[in-house]
Amino acid sequence: MTITKNTVIGDILDTDGGCAPFFLEMGMHCLGCPASRGETIEEACMVHGTDPDELVAQLNEYFGNK
Repeated sequence: MTITKNTVIGDILDTDGGCAPFFLEMGMHCLGCPASRGETIEEACMVHGTDPDELVAQLNEYFGNK
């Protein structure tokens, strides 16, 4: 799976829930709420004041090592 800023968080978590800690570490603690499941990485990072490029890089590294 290749992650971009436009990838929906719910799709990522459905593919591999083991990546949830990356979201939690960036302050995204509402992973189970319906709104967050439909948000893109870019949208969620904007709300939480975090860098979407950093999260995308971490997730792509994680999935690249699987």
